[in-house]
Amino acid sequence: MKKMLLALAVTGIVAGCSTQTESKKDPSLDTTDQKVSYGMGLVLGERMKNDLPDLQMEQFLQGIEHGHEGDEEVSRMSREEIQEALMAYQQQLQERQNEQQEELAQKNSEAGEAFLAENAEREGVETTDSGLQYEILEEGDGDKPGESDRVKVHYTGELLSGEVFDSSRERGEPVTFGLNQVIPGWTEGLQLMNEGSRAKLYIPSELAYGPGGNHSIGPNETLVFDVELIEVNPE
Repeated sequence: MKKMLLALAVTGIVAGCSTQTESKKDPSLDTTDQKVSYGMGLVLGERMKNDLPDLQMEQFLQGIEHGHEGDEEVSRMSREEIQEALMAYQQQLQERQNEQQEELAQKNSEAGEAFLAENAEREGVETTDSGLQYEILEEGDGDKPGESDRVKVHYTGELLSGEVFDSSRERGEPVTFGLNQVIPGWTEGLQLMNEGSRAKLYIPSELAYGPGGNHSIGPNETLVFDVELIEVNPE
């Protein structure tokens, strides 16, 4: 909110924006003052496009003009009224974002349920009581890890769209972690694998990141991991 108020205050150095908008001919950019004025207007416009997508240009330009005049009697709003309007607008944006997040969560949940229902019918795919699905691609002959063990793995994580959101293979280095430090789908799934095995884990959202998502993972996303269990209890 303070950032937005500061951005509005910065506009005071931009002179004659409303006149430029009304003119059919582009204003001159011959002097340094003219170039700075245009450049600041351009930068501010780009910033406002991101910060204020519902910007009303006529009112915005009038506000710039009144602010540049520096006459409080000309101003149509007090600082308190501006603050109240900004708070109300931010609340509207938050409500809109929440609605969009809920819609996306519902969409992802339905897509995940449909995928898992179909995937469960494939040969080689097993489903546990929790809803986790796994498919052994290569069987190892080592020990299975326990819930508190540390493991070294290579993995590739994908969304149902096939988009790779994380991969130790792409980074060229396996990762080591405790099984009690990761999402429930990993904790359970890796205990079903012998050291040296490679498997696919199909993890429902409730065993992954749930409605909150995580970074590039949306709300209620079902995840697919191709995991190679390299070593149990690595030093």
